[in-house]
Amino acid sequence: MNRQALNDLLALGEGFTTEFKKAGTSGLGREICAFANATGGVIVIGVTDAGEVVGVVDHNKLKSDVQATARSAEPPIAVEVESAGEVLCVTVPAQHSKPYSFGGKFYLREGASSQQMSRQEIREFFYREGLIHFDETPCERFSLEEDLTDEAWATFRRRARIPADMPPLTALKNLHLLTDDGQMTHAGAWLLARDIQKFSISADVACALFMGTDKVHILDRRGFHGDVYSMIDEVMAWLLSKLNVAYIIKHVKREERPELPEEALREAVVNALVHRDYRSTANVHVYVFRDRVEVVSPGGLPAGMSEADLGIKSIPRNPLLFGMLHRMEAVEHIGSGIRRIRRLCAEYGVAEPEIEVSPHWFVLRFPRSEVVEQVGQARLGPDAAAATPEATPEATPEATPEATPEVTPEVTPEVRLCGVLDGEMSRQALQEKLSLKDAEYFRKAYLVPALEKGLIEMTLPDKPRSSKQRYRLTERGRRNLEKRAPEQNDKDA
Repeated sequence: MNRQALNDLLALGEGFTTEFKKAGTSGLGREICAFANATGGVIVIGVTDAGEVVGVVDHNKLKSDVQATARSAEPPIAVEVESAGEVLCVTVPAQHSKPYSFGGKFYLREGASSQQMSRQEIREFFYREGLIHFDETPCERFSLEEDLTDEAWATFRRRARIPADMPPLTALKNLHLLTDDGQMTHAGAWLLARDIQKFSISADVACALFMGTDKVHILDRRGFHGDVYSMIDEVMAWLLSKLNVAYIIKHVKREERPELPEEALREAVVNALVHRDYRSTANVHVYVFRDRVEVVSPGGLPAGMSEADLGIKSIPRNPLLFGMLHRMEAVEHIGSGIRRIRRLCAEYGVAEPEIEVSPHWFVLRFPRSEVVEQVGQARLGPDAAAATPEATPEATPEATPEATPEVTPEVTPEVRLCGVLDGEMSRQALQEKLSLKDAEYFRKAYLVPALEKGLIEMTLPDKPRSSKQRYRLTERGRRNLEKRAPEQNDKDA
């Protein structure tokens, strides 16, 4: 450090990254440890607290003592020691083996001073640095007697592909969802929950549809608070029902094309639930505006990741939950979330999402095209402009005389089911066509409503549980689709 750099340092005074020490190594280990647990800093020995230079006598001996002090930390801390005129500068670079302790105590830099961390502060520090994962900690609110019901276990066992004859506690222990002393982990509680808010009050997902481009006028609001796996499908069903869908007629077949790629949106929802900070008092938000869709997750980036790492590497904040959802096939591609979302958007022909990162939030923002804004105005509010004839053919990039899109204002789950129903199809085929993982959710949200509204019917109504059961459109179902895709009649004619 040259004289000018030292003068600049002295002129700024003590602060978060600078400490003045008059002489010797007394208390030096505490300061080095505090800087190592923060972002690093410089300790200038031979300067009073007021910034007056008094110097040090034996530089070589003091250098040796400083290095010995730094090495006695746990783990040892690498420091750089150099003379700068009369003083000695000890530089503590940013460290990568946090946390550090000295003399069995942990210290952290706070403002212009170094403080010993309390037990709670140490715990919070470990969470923040990714050294303790909240999803692996015991959930004291979960009762194995009351909350591990037969219904909850049957659903979880099927999703997690657990052998039917394996006892629940054995399976949960082998999957590390039970702690050594038999308590359910938070990850286990979130996956077995009937109401996730019982175990983590802010673990739900809040969804809202707004009239314009701000949050002034709310057209629809929904909250989802089942288990994590179910919330993924529930949020996706709600989200897709609020987006414009083009029915593309190709010869005698009709294809459904949401204005944004369903797989990319699903990946964004999954990432928000898997990587969020479940200790935060905020919940995941999904917002639909006239010009964009936003998926907002509390917690910012996990420890060890920067914005530049997005799309390159992945560090799960909740590795146990992440691993279980991968086993349950809700997470299909390990470590490829952002990269996959970008690729899916590019292949779909839409703009890739914007990313906004802060210490406490992570936002994925999917732009909606101007054409979509125009043709979708009917649902967004009475003051919106009506769709123009010129805008309609552009609703999908590949629109041709053989593939003319008709954009519908809203598609509910049962209507989506009708849209993919081709002839007579089995329940499993319909579920796969809709890319839904949870059979029970598919039954409750899609199949039963479509049957109750008379949009579809069973081919074997007297044998509802038959393995040969198939489903087909009713006359009402066909009329409903014709209203939403009027050009279907012309093509069929």
